[in-house]
Amino acid sequence: MNDTNLLLPMRTGEIRIHDAEGFEGMRRAGRLVAECLDMLVPEVKPGVTTEHLDNLVREFVQDHGAVSATIGYRGYRHASCISVNHVICHGIPGGKALKEGDIANIDVTLIIDGWHGDHSRMYGVGEVKRKAERLMEVTYEAMMAGIAAVKPGGRFGDIGGAISEIARLNRYSVVDDFCGHGLGRLFHDEPNVVHSAKAGTGPELKPGMFFTIEPMLNLGRRDAAILPDGWTAVTRDRQLSAQFEHSVGVTETGVEIFSASPKGWHEPYKVKL
Repeated sequence: MNDTNLLLPMRTGEIRIHDAEGFEGMRRAGRLVAECLDMLVPEVKPGVTTEHLDNLVREFVQDHGAVSATIGYRGYRHASCISVNHVICHGIPGGKALKEGDIANIDVTLIIDGWHGDHSRMYGVGEVKRKAERLMEVTYEAMMAGIAAVKPGGRFGDIGGAISEIARLNRYSVVDDFCGHGLGRLFHDEPNVVHSAKAGTGPELKPGMFFTIEPMLNLGRRDAAILPDGWTAVTRDRQLSAQFEHSVGVTETGVEIFSASPKGWHEPYKVKL
């Protein structure tokens, strides 16, 4: 665990309400992690290893005076999680090179001035097959539908309800082994944000709440398995999986996305450089 984390508040079991200072802190953290993922867009290409991409993230963190939330977290040693093809999440960077047609989720969490910016996007490696591209498109659409459901007086179940409906209409499955989470000065805080919930259920959404929305959609069945490394989650049927993640805050009138791409590269696999 990083020494920085020893100074952070403890998880209390209650959903924290943040003030204007918190919003400013999350804007800084969210923008920085979004800039990091923008930086990676031209770097994801055939022949590049996920270890190399992770090293670029590590250099970015150092160059910007930030801290990686994942290095040292429960013994994890990397500055990112990179999940390729049938890996649902928590893929460990390594020496295997990406190949033409792969799809990859890159997930980074940075700490700046004590605030956590948590964000992930899908990247395409070279030319991607249409079925993989469509899975990524729908996953992004599902995340944005979940974000659009956030408003004061609503319920956390509205988020999962909106995501589930998009997945259902497109005949994809929603992974329910993993969920979004509260964040701010803690990496993982209350509440759990379920992506396959029923609308109208769960705690009330209130201004000042910060959390992630990070749905994982599978081309096949929703079932996940954890590899012996204790981290990597894969689809049991080895079908493709995709994920997008934003850090958001509930405002007086709706929702603010903290981790929006400064360059508009929200869906990297669509960016042609």
